[in-house]
Parts: sequence; C-alpha cells; structure tokens
Amino acid sequence: MANAKAVLIIAKEIFRDEELFDTQDALEEAGVATTVSSSIVGTCKGKLGRNAESTVLIDDISADDYDAVVFIGGGGAMEYYDSEAALALAKDTCNKGKVIAAICIAPRILANAGLLKGKTATCFESEGDALTRLGANYTANDVEQDGMIVTANGPHAASEFGRAIAKLLL
Repeated sequence: MANAKAVLIIAKEIFRDEELFDTQDALEEAGVATTVSSSIVGTCKGKLGRNAESTVLIDDISADDYDAVVFIGGGGAMEYYDSEAALALAKDTCNKGKVIAAICIAPRILANAGLLKGKTATCFESEGDALTRLGANYTANDVEQDGMIVTANGPHAASEFGRAIAKLLL
C-alpha cells in the first residue's frame, strides 16, 4: 500500500529504546511514514536514556488515520494494560482489518483487549503465562504473525518486527 502510515505508541517513561528506534528505522527504510504517540505530547524518556518526541496523544488517535498501530514495550508499557484508550484503539484497529502490532511486554495490551484469543503470539517471557491465560497460543519465538497481528519478544527482535509489519503494509 503506497504511502502507508504507522503510529508507534510508547510509554511516557521507560519505553525500550531499541524497540522504538529499530522498529521505526525498519519501517521508514521500507517507506512507511511513522508517528510517535504517548500518553503525553512532548519528550518521553527511554529506559536506556534516549528521548523520543511524542506528537500526538494516544487519546486522540483514530484507527482510521493509520494503516498500522504499534505498541512498543519496556516496563513503562504497563501504563496501557488497562488503559481504555489503548484497549479501544487496539480493538478498533483489529476490527477494521488493519495491522496491530506489539513487542516485548506490550502484547499483553492486545491480550487484555481480547485480540489474542486463539492467535499465535509471542512476547517477553515474563508475560508468556498471562498471554496463555488470556487465550493466546504463546510461543517463545522472536516474531510471530497471525493474520494482521504481529508480536515480538524483545529488543533484539525489533528490526525483524519492523520488517514484518512493513511487509504487511507494502
């Protein structure tokens, strides 16, 4: 799809730097335009010290405006586990047949939204039992794709994760 757009949602603090920047680089190298979003507009702080600029609030995102919604992990991503805005956005994106993706602990957001029931998915190992409990077919693989859902297990898989999302968009 020409002119594909993806929004990468990060925590305001303690997002995983590589998961944002390596994923974003892979998407942009494939020609996908990216936007960074968070629960704040402005500077967000990564776990490893890098900063990212959020230009749109997660509350203001519409699935209609993007071809892919990507939740980035890191400990801060727990702020979205029970976030009405995050869960509604994930469901709406999935219901519209668009790409929904999450890496590290963030697949728990998709599971909490009910999107991983009966789906093959991966995540950071600390969330594996939760994904299974919420109905996912959990694997410990680096990246999993099940339909339009892409999940990855952590920072080392971020580039591959970005390429998998881009492949669905292009």
